[in-house]
Amino acid sequence: MKRAYNFNAGPSALPLEVLLKAQEELVNFQDTGMSVMELSHRSKDYEAVHNEAQSLLKQLLQIPDNYEVLFIQGGASLQFSMIPMNFLAEGQIGNYVLTGAWSEKAIKEAKILGRATSIAASAKETNYDRIPKLSELNVAPEDGYLHITSNNTIFGTQWKEFPTVKDNMLIADMSSDILSKPLPINNFAMIYAGAQKNLGPSGITVVIIRKDLLERSHDQVPSVLRYDTFSKNNSLYNTPPTFAIYMLRNVLQWVTDQGGVEAIAKLNEDKAALIYNAIDESNGFYKGHAQNDSRSLMNITFNLSSDELSKKFLQEAKDAGFVGLNGHRSVGGCRASTYNAVPFEACEALRNFMIKFQKANA
Repeated sequence: MKRAYNFNAGPSALPLEVLLKAQEELVNFQDTGMSVMELSHRSKDYEAVHNEAQSLLKQLLQIPDNYEVLFIQGGASLQFSMIPMNFLAEGQIGNYVLTGAWSEKAIKEAKILGRATSIAASAKETNYDRIPKLSELNVAPEDGYLHITSNNTIFGTQWKEFPTVKDNMLIADMSSDILSKPLPINNFAMIYAGAQKNLGPSGITVVIIRKDLLERSHDQVPSVLRYDTFSKNNSLYNTPPTFAIYMLRNVLQWVTDQGGVEAIAKLNEDKAALIYNAIDESNGFYKGHAQNDSRSLMNITFNLSSDELSKKFLQEAKDAGFVGLNGHRSVGGCRASTYNAVPFEACEALRNFMIKFQKANA
């Protein structure tokens, strides 16, 4: 079976084992005579999948009992609006750390809603090449929450340690690095993540939320935009994206089979090291965008000395079977997204290609 070296930033690689399992069960899921996509979301067969996905995530991330796992549609982008809608009471401020395009979009949505906002810190002046130090963060008692983006896909930066804030009202968009390493869940009021990078296909957003926050939803917020609506109905208030949740469950089973999040984290470090070493040992032929202490293990961004050379690199990489290495227009150059499902062998192949290309073009 021919498989591309898939370094797409999202939707991104899925484990081959998960795809083959879905293929096997596609037209007849567990002898129901139907695809999981055809099952009623109220049926026992589907509900078992739904509940297992929640249970597996709780086990893998060691989520305490005072948190709930919700499945919501609309991507992480909808959360940009739902968070201030539900959690900013009158007189409170939504405080945001700006580390890239997605945190910019998050604060923009809060402003559109007319909510008070502030910027705790920003790395925009240096084109988001770093994560602000904890000592740089400006927080205040009137903050309703502090919002961060844990990993920045476009710029290739990642938080290495998390801030501590009043009442642990830290909210994190972890769309691009959730499940890539163990997490101190108790440090957070809420974590949310679009599935299409480490959790499964696009179409489902996972929300890990502390239960006391569910009581803060305002009566003026429409039902389908309230977190307590999803909590009270086990995320089955309306028809969920059943196939996406089925695939999420399969990915979580796969992570469990790999040895859990700890084993995945070690593999991610090893994968990223291959490519970062190729950059660092290139004598400047490849130049990383992110500062070393902010480097992401999920999205590795780098440039070559000229646009012409970058185009040549990308074309030859494409010809060699590599997919998704184009950098975002905000940074240019190249980006390798090494999410959980990207095999070590793919990263090793990219490292070897980079060394070969450098020797031929230095």
